Amino acid sequence: MDAAQTHAQGLGEAETVWFKLQMLAKQDDPMPALVRMGQKYGGCIRINLRDERIFFLSDPELFKQVLVKRYDCYGKYFDGLRPIFGNSMITVDGALWQKIRMPQQAAFQPKMYTEYMPYLLASVNERSDRWAELAKTGEPVNLLEETWSLAANMICKALFDRDVPFNPHLIFSAVKSYTDVLNHKKVRLKKVKGEWTEVPSDDDAATAIGHWLSVPPMVLGADPRDYRERTLLTMMREAAADPSVPEFDERQVMDEMKQYLWAGTETTALTLTWCFYLLSLYPEVADRIRAEGEAVYGDRVPTFEDMQALTYTRAVLQETMRLYPPIWSLIRQATGEDELDGNKVEPGDKIVLCPYIVHHDPRIWDEPEKFDPGRFEPEKARARDKYAYLPFGAGKRACVGGALSLIENTLALTQLLRRFRLEYVGPVPAQIAATVTLTPKGGKLPFRILPLS
Repeated sequence: MDAAQTHAQGLGEAETVWFKLQMLAKQDDPMPALVRMGQKYGGCIRINLRDERIFFLSDPELFKQVLVKRYDCYGKYFDGLRPIFGNSMITVDGALWQKIRMPQQAAFQPKMYTEYMPYLLASVNERSDRWAELAKTGEPVNLLEETWSLAANMICKALFDRDVPFNPHLIFSAVKSYTDVLNHKKVRLKKVKGEWTEVPSDDDAATAIGHWLSVPPMVLGADPRDYRERTLLTMMREAAADPSVPEFDERQVMDEMKQYLWAGTETTALTLTWCFYLLSLYPEVADRIRAEGEAVYGDRVPTFEDMQALTYTRAVLQETMRLYPPIWSLIRQATGEDELDGNKVEPGDKIVLCPYIVHHDPRIWDEPEKFDPGRFEPEKARARDKYAYLPFGAGKRACVGGALSLIENTLALTQLLRRFRLEYVGPVPAQIAATVTLTPKGGKLPFRILPLS
């Protein structure tokens, strides 16, 4: 039995995150119901689910307690996600997490972002050329698939010094198949009914695992693009060759590549897709982004410094992540005793922190359902509770690539809008599917790409 088939046998198990997400899959539009629940029952709701307790948090102060003040009482909970991420930084905890994060940290410093810019821009230009061809046809496309392919190209070029060696559209389909909660539910039902004692290799989710596990070796085996000396990949391989860090071996390199190729791609793509959806509804905002790009860098090649100067464009993206946070919830498992809002927490209890509810809380945000990039003007942002806005988590375990993702999307938005107008052709409002990320229902948002006249 190969690695993909071995991983597939864990599909449909009750302890995985996929089993717990099935509750949300039963509803056509679960997120408004979650917001109403948080407003009605308060910032800490205890739910008994079979033989376990789940605490649902939607209070910035409780976020701070779990993620910062008492972080040592809570560990990560990623059951069901190891086929995606392996034993990467995103799934491990404690001293091991610190040891494997340290060699990667230097790749996410501002001085490195300057070096990444030509590769990010090359990826955007390639996507722009593709869109120019799509614009000639006028046929609708799934924009999420387009932005996913763009984000994967950015990751490969900037962080790994590789052109994309795999079919991004095939891998996108695999990602969407694996993260479809209904596929996991199907496996679960067949196991419970005794129809399956072994998950067959041609099951959709099992096939998706096989496609996914083929990606890191393809990237690693591809010829370097420019043979750069300092990339995230070279840093990780240096760590793997260092006998003083035995935890970081070649297998660890592969696992870390998984998290960047999946999590880094998925969150960036979702933010950009939801942003284009909002801009289709508010074309005057798109016009202002175009005007800002013209004022900041005009006809020259944009730089990293320009990305910092595009304050309105970044505010649009930040407001997009408030309304549609790609990581809509964070899950922790209690490793020690604690107390949350008067409720005793015991080891083994699951803690679900829900930024989505807080991002839509009228007690924190005026008219929370309104799209208003002005909320992220510097003085307004400083006046707000730091833990009321968590697009990338918080504390020691905050997303290492959050700042890079914002740079990628700022560049993509300012450049693509100067050539194209994107017209959303689906139902309004677009429906949401809450898997581990906040994705459009069915993994699709249909758009028509039009040349900017």
